Amino acid sequence: MSDLPRKAVTRTAKLAALPLGFAGRATWGLGKRIGGKSAELVGRELQQRTAEQLFKVLGELKGGAMKFGQAMSVFESALPEEVAGPYRAALTKLQEAAPPMPTRTVHTVLAERLGEDWQDLFLEFEDKPAAAASIGQVHRAVWHDGRQVAVKVQYPGAGEALLSDLNQLSRFARLLGPLIPGMDIKPLIAELRDRVSEELDYGLEAQAQQAHAEEFADDPDVLVPAVVHQREQVLVTEWIDGTPLSEVITDGTPQERDRAGQLLARFLFSGPSRTGLLHADPHPGNFRLVPDDGSAGSADRSGWRLGVLDFGTVDRLPDGLPPTIGESLRMTLDGEAEAVYELLREEGFVRESIELDPDAVLDYLLPIIEPAQLDEFTFSRGWMRNQAARVADPRSPAHQLGKQLNLPPAYLLIHRVTLSTIGVLCQLGATVRLRQELEEWLPGFLPDTEPDLETDTDPGLDEEEDSAAGA
Repeated sequence: MSDLPRKAVTRTAKLAALPLGFAGRATWGLGKRIGGKSAELVGRELQQRTAEQLFKVLGELKGGAMKFGQAMSVFESALPEEVAGPYRAALTKLQEAAPPMPTRTVHTVLAERLGEDWQDLFLEFEDKPAAAASIGQVHRAVWHDGRQVAVKVQYPGAGEALLSDLNQLSRFARLLGPLIPGMDIKPLIAELRDRVSEELDYGLEAQAQQAHAEEFADDPDVLVPAVVHQREQVLVTEWIDGTPLSEVITDGTPQERDRAGQLLARFLFSGPSRTGLLHADPHPGNFRLVPDDGSAGSADRSGWRLGVLDFGTVDRLPDGLPPTIGESLRMTLDGEAEAVYELLREEGFVRESIELDPDAVLDYLLPIIEPAQLDEFTFSRGWMRNQAARVADPRSPAHQLGKQLNLPPAYLLIHRVTLSTIGVLCQLGATVRLRQELEEWLPGFLPDTEPDLETDTDPGLDEEEDSAAGA
């Protein structure tokens, strides 16, 4: 396999060919319509061909192109089934693997970062990568103390490739929009570009992963491999076996799907309050369904834990998720249109220059938060498609209102992570007790408890009077 394409002219040429291909297919589509095919059928064929080319090019380039592809791939459940079906396998492959870099390149990087005697650090080292992703690939090895480890090696030139790809993609983001109805592609690319430096810094990643590993060390539901060693472009962590979530999506039993979905939701909402960090790259390639050997004392006898990998992209939330999210969600469920509207205005979701009907805002939000209304909810591609269609249809009141809402910068990454996680839940088709997780972990979702009246009342009040005061 070839090395990571690093020359800007080579990468730019490949990416620039995408919009040219889109234009060519549009001409082909016009010919089909002239030949008698319906616009809807031709549109779906165009969408399918465009997606196939897009993910083929992104997988070859890795770098920022593949990072964008991974971010996009979790939203395939929003596409019509006739379009999504034929290339779902390609998306899954993109989430799990990419063409590896040559062994000589891997050895060169290890020698530069770990020293010429790097092989002495390992009892065994497998040259064939176990996984390849957007900016690095992972090799299985045995550390010198006998531990099974994963060795993550960054592609040479990954930083330049990331920035080059994302800058190029942003130039024709509008052409990519039809792939995912209702999704604005340009802010997604801008947000990925803003986090390039963090993702390339394996030192920051090691800190974030170790913080999670320590917090979840004895957790019965979540397993995070500990950091073993880190030097610049090399990160060594403990190895964990398990079934990739992409395989659970394609071949998992209903029990595996439900368990994976429940734990994914639990990790999303519990992580910030427990670690002050939000894992911000929730595509299926970063999660495993791990057999529970009982060592963590799980009371849930389902037999699986959620293994979590890749902490290169995190959002730092020292106070946990903003209470505004939980408060607005609770008030929306309670039908408090005016209160929700005022809170959204205070937080900048509604600009001062805009006046909206609070009841219309409530009607816009309620279908989106349906999973939080019930004790348990079955996520599905059909539900996701309905939500996307409602927001994307220019004739829909939801589309008109949505265009007037604003997403404050502080909520950008939280919003993307939540949407991406919902996309994965819909791919899983999981039945999840989401409300249970919100009540336990989301600040502001439950109303503040009343103060203990016993401590606030006059000590002279007898028990009956105290009870009456409480009433």
